[in-house]
Amino acid sequence: MMKDNNLNVKQLFQTQKNLNDRILEEHNLTGHDLFQEKQLAFLVELGELANETRCFKYWSKKGPAERSVILEEYVDGLHFVLTLGLSLGYTTFATDENGQAERTLTEQFLYVMESTHHLNRNRNEEDFHMLTASFMKLGDMLGFSGQEIEQAYFEKNKVNHERQDQGY
Repeated sequence: MMKDNNLNVKQLFQTQKNLNDRILEEHNLTGHDLFQEKQLAFLVELGELANETRCFKYWSKKGPAERSVILEEYVDGLHFVLTLGLSLGYTTFATDENGQAERTLTEQFLYVMESTHHLNRNRNEEDFHMLTASFMKLGDMLGFSGQEIEQAYFEKNKVNHERQDQGY
C-alpha cells in the first residue's frame, strides 16, 4: 500500500474534470468520444515515465532521472488515469492491490499497461479499479507518498491550465 495514502480523490477528480471541461470546450470537442485518444495519451505518458526510470534499459549503465522528473512524469500519467475514469463516469480509486504478487518495476509497468488494455476492452468499474490500484502501486514502488503525488498533481494541473491560456 502507498506510503501516507491520504489522497483527496474527490478533489483530484474535480480538479481534473475542470481541466477536461475547459479543453473540450475550447477545442470544440464536447460530445466527442475520445476514449481511445485518452487511453493512448495515458500509455504514452506511462512510456515516458518508464523511460525516465530507465528500469528496462538493461543495456545502459546510466541511472534513472532525478526524482522530481520521475514524479512529474508520474503525475502526467495520473492526469490521464483520472480522465479515463471521468470518461466512464467513475470517480473512486482502488489504491491497494490486495493479494497481488510482488513485481519488479518493469513487471509493474507492464501490469499497468495490461490493466489499461482490460479497461479499454471492458470499460467497467472493476477494470478501472484494477488500473488505479496498479498505477498507485507503481507510484509506491517509485517511492512517492500520497502527499507528494497530490502536491505534484496540483502543481502540474496549474501548468496545464497555463498552457491552455497560451494556446497549447
